[in-house]
Parts: sequence; C-alpha cells; structure tokens
Amino acid sequence: MNAAAFFFTCACTFYTSFNRNIHTLPAPEKIAQIPLPEGYERVLQNENSFGFYLRELRLKKDNTVYLYNGQPKSNQTAQYAVLNMSVGNKDLQQCADAVMRLRAEYLKLQNKPICFTDNNRKKYCWDQYKQRGWQGYLETVFGMCGTLSLEKELKQRDWKELTAGDVLIKGGSPGHAVLVIDVARHKRTGELIYLLAQSYMPAQDIHVLKNTSNKSLSPWYSAASSSIILTPEWTFYAPQLRKWP
Repeated sequence: MNAAAFFFTCACTFYTSFNRNIHTLPAPEKIAQIPLPEGYERVLQNENSFGFYLRELRLKKDNTVYLYNGQPKSNQTAQYAVLNMSVGNKDLQQCADAVMRLRAEYLKLQNKPICFTDNNRKKYCWDQYKQRGWQGYLETVFGMCGTLSLEKELKQRDWKELTAGDVLIKGGSPGHAVLVIDVARHKRTGELIYLLAQSYMPAQDIHVLKNTSNKSLSPWYSAASSSIILTPEWTFYAPQLRKWP
C-alpha cells in the first residue's frame, strides 16, 4: 500500500469511528446530564436550593411533547428534551402554571410554605387546601393564577446575578413564562449560559427549549446577549427577568 492510500484508509477509519461515537452518546436522563459547550462548567448549587432540585429533574426517553389530552403537540421542533412529569388531564398546566408547578414541587419537598397569589392579591396556600389533595390544590392555583399575577409576585433580577429558578415572564393575555432550569459559567471568561424550560398552550409536557437562534450553542442560551431572548415560541426582553421573593 502506498503512502497516499494508507493515509486515506486511516482518515476514513478515524472519521467513521468519530461519527459512530457521536451518534452513540447516551441521551441525558436528567437536566444535570445535558452536555455543556467546551470551556463551561455548571454553577455550584446548594443541595437544598431550587436550582439543585431543578438540575436533578428526570427526562423522558420519548422526546415527544404531548398535550393534556394525550395528543402530540403540533409543533415538535421547539424541544430539546421533555421532563418526566405529568401534565394532568385538564387544559390547565400551561406556561406560568408549569413554572408554579415546579416551584411548588420543590417547596413541598423541602417542607416549606407554599403560596401563590391571584390578581386580586388573594393567596392560595397549600395548608388551606390540603383537603383537596395535591393535584386538586395545583389545579386551583392553575385556575386562579397566571402570567399576570405571577409577574406581580416575582421581583426584578439583574442578569449578572442570573441563577437557576429565575423566570422570564411577560404578564397578560397573551403572555408567557419560561423557567431558567440550569446555569453554567465559562471557566476563563466567566460568561454565563443557561437552559430554559416551558409549557405552553394548550397544556402540555414541560420541555427544555432549543436555542434556534444559535444552533451551535443550543440548547444553551448566552446571558451575554440578553437584550432580546428569542425562544422557539416567544420573544422575551432583558427587563422581563424575575426572581422569587
């Protein structure tokens, strides 16, 4: 075999092996396993924090987003992964509802008070609704609270302090809300990147969003370019970042 043929054979073998390895990488089983871009590392989270809880959320093997009625969502291009969490059988767990659901599940796990407020400032607290059961309580919250009330309840967040559990939200009708579900930092530059999760209308599985405006970074988003945040189904703006009180 001459030198040129040898090089060609080796190159083809390497290319085939390289591509086979890419395609056989196991799918992430939880948020913490979603791959990072080169040079980044996840921001440390206290094990009792909301961010730590979110990072441990399990993902479905089936990457299809289903509606509350069991039908596939018409748009199957927005999601990178789907959370292994029920959507219920009613058209209730939509955008802000999914954010409140995840917050409520975390607070319940931590044995902390759980309260959400409607537009008239009436509070819906788990302690007062236990007789309805957990699902009954959540459905009450979903029915009485939404993007407008949740936006009022949350506080302004500086992008320099971005952390998992923060919310991008536009209150109103129409309105939308997505949850910052994980955050990582570049080891050298300190640049922050983050993952977003949402439900939408009609009620559907909560899913991790792709970054369709920066496919090389997807599913991560860069906090350095946060003046306009283009998600697959909504556009947010920097002042719409919020934190929990």
